[in-house]
Amino acid sequence: MSDIPGGPMANRPVHFIWLLDCSYSMQGEKIARLNYAIREAIPEMRSVAHDNPAAQLLLRTLTFSTTAQWHHKNPVPVDDFTWQDVQVDGMTNLGEALDLVSRELQTPPMPQRALKPVLALVSDGVPTDDWKAGLKAIDATPWGRKAVRVAIAIGEDADRNVLQEFLGNPELRPLDANSPKQLAAAIRWASTAAVKAASQPVAASSDTLSKPLPYAPPVLDDDDDDVW
Repeated sequence: MSDIPGGPMANRPVHFIWLLDCSYSMQGEKIARLNYAIREAIPEMRSVAHDNPAAQLLLRTLTFSTTAQWHHKNPVPVDDFTWQDVQVDGMTNLGEALDLVSRELQTPPMPQRALKPVLALVSDGVPTDDWKAGLKAIDATPWGRKAVRVAIAIGEDADRNVLQEFLGNPELRPLDANSPKQLAAAIRWASTAAVKAASQPVAASSDTLSKPLPYAPPVLDDDDDDVW
């Protein structure tokens, strides 16, 4: 039997993991807007979960700066999830964050029967550690290879090449969030459309790294004057 077998779809979990850049470059308005945007997206995530009764949406958050650490380590059902603001501190150790996530994508602790996890990466800068090793660790897990991935680039300084490699699909692009309005739109979309995509059954022979994902990112128009 496959590590990710088929079978009845009722009440299978969808693990949604935020990976949030909390380096010093995020201080001030950026981190405040990020906290606000995620907090405001939670009700929409609940609505999507209620519209997909076969999927049990479970949320977690991991932050990375000088070190990577779980902000919400244990999976929390979306109906019980309360956002706790993240804070800035230090460098941009993305590789360490990806490595921590890869450990959670093993089976166990992931169940054998589940829907595709969602990995949503948000960053405004350039990684300061060996991020490629962390990405390889995720790609080495069955659930990591099948995950729905979203990447949001905050500001012009974000390393879009890194975010593109994280997506693992040449047909997808990171979402650009060059203003508070664009960030809010990107967070809202990542919180809902990606969950809908993840709620589809996993086929044992499928590989979302080589096939187009069943969702398309939005065009984030920006008519605001205020930019970071």
